[in-house]
This record gives sequence, C-alpha cells and structure tokens, in this order.
Amino acid sequence: MHTKQIVWMGSAAVLACDGNCTKAWGINGRAKVRLGSDEDDVAWLADDELGNAPADPGTYEGGHGKPDGPRAMNKWCARECERSDLAGGLEKIKLPDWTRRILNQPWKHQTAQQGVR
Repeated sequence: MHTKQIVWMGSAAVLACDGNCTKAWGINGRAKVRLGSDEDDVAWLADDELGNAPADPGTYEGGHGKPDGPRAMNKWCARECERSDLAGGLEKIKLPDWTRRILNQPWKHQTAQQGVR
C-alpha cells in the first residue's frame, strides 16, 4: 500500500492506493455492467476482465491527470481513482478489491446467507 499525508477540506488525511496505476481507469471511466432497471445499479468489472488502462484516461481533477505511478499521487488520485481510499488515519483505510466485480448497490443483490455474519 502506498500512502501520502494530505490536507482534505482543511483537515489532515491519508490518501492510500494499491499502486497498480496501470489498472486505474478512474471511477467514471471504468467499464461496468448494469444489473437492473435502476441506472445506478451497476457492477464495475474486475481487473481480469479488463486490459490495462490508458496512461491518460481523459479525466482531470483540479488540473491534475492520472499520474505515472503512486509516488506522484495527486488530486486525480483522491477524487477520481477507483483504486484509492481517503481517511483520517491509516487504521480507517480500506482499499477496494478489484480481483472481483464491485457492486454499486450491494444490498440489492445480497442473499439471506450473505447478509448473516
């Protein structure tokens, strides 16, 4: 995990990522499939369903584009990158697992057993 101390909305925060920039499409550019009639009910595709992302996916945040690697984390990473997380401290960081599809509305697709802990 790669981390960087930043100021987010006036407070100290930690930006973290898995460092796999070649697979970072940006949340608005990552391919997805629609699961129901609700246009927001989607599953973003897993890494093994996609090839490498373009070096410049065409999205920018505050004038910053996708960096060449995790050592150059910037505003794009904090606002657009689907492989990052932002939290008040390292103990709260939870990076997404792109080895599987990620549901935007998982509660719509849980079976009774999936919901039991």
